[in-house]
Parts: sequence; C-alpha cells; structure tokens
Amino acid sequence: MKYVVMVTHGKMAAGIKDSLEMLAGKREEVLALGLLESQGADEFKANLASMLAGVSKDDELIVLGDIIGGSPLSTTLSYLDEAKLLERAVVIGGMNLPLALSCVLMKDTMPTDQLVSTIIAEATGSIKEFVLETGQEEDI
Repeated sequence: MKYVVMVTHGKMAAGIKDSLEMLAGKREEVLALGLLESQGADEFKANLASMLAGVSKDDELIVLGDIIGGSPLSTTLSYLDEAKLLERAVVIGGMNLPLALSCVLMKDTMPTDQLVSTIIAEATGSIKEFVLETGQEEDI
C-alpha cells in the first residue's frame, strides 16, 4: 500500500486531512500528525511511531511536510531511518492542499517518481495571484 503521511507544525496536517476527506472521501492510507506547541520532538516521535505501527516494510510512504528542515519533517526522517522505512519513502516539503489532493488521487495511478514530478508541477501551478475583474471601465 502507498501511504500519504502528512507532518506539520501545529494542526495544519489535521486540517488538510479534514479537507481531503471532504474532497476525496475518507481514506485509511492518509495519515496526519502535527507537532503541537506543547510537545517536544520525543513526544512527536512517539506519536509518529504509534501512527505508523501498521506500516510494513513492503509499503511505500509519500511523506508531505510543511517546511523542509523543520522539526516535524526532520524528526519524521530520523524515525523512518531508525525503523528501516526511509528507503521506501519519498519526501516532499512545502505541502499545500492542491499538492496533497493530487497526491492522494494519483498515487496509485503512476510510478512514484512520475507522481512526484506531476504533483509538484500541479501544486506549483496552483499558486497564482487571483485578480477579480469588476467589468467596469475606468473613465479617462
């Protein structure tokens, strides 16, 4: 199975998971964990270990983190290395809802390397300035 594992600061991961369920339905392979302000890295790591307890060495992980180099993603990579799961993981930083949605919907339709380039392109393309045109012309 391909798992999508979202790790963030605060409640962002849970919020994105909630939005994903609205858009794509509830999925057991979508996991979310946030590093709360009251937690340290050790507690986060213990929660991560518990959340990933059902993942086998045959499963693949697509890890989506909010910030590259941030504590949630760094701690996750450390845990995956210790658990011998890192070689079965692809890691992407800078998560947003379009990226997560594309990942969930497409993860089983193409090879993982192609998935990564596709979802990054789609997520990047979704970041634009939105200009609302009023339809009124200015008087000159």
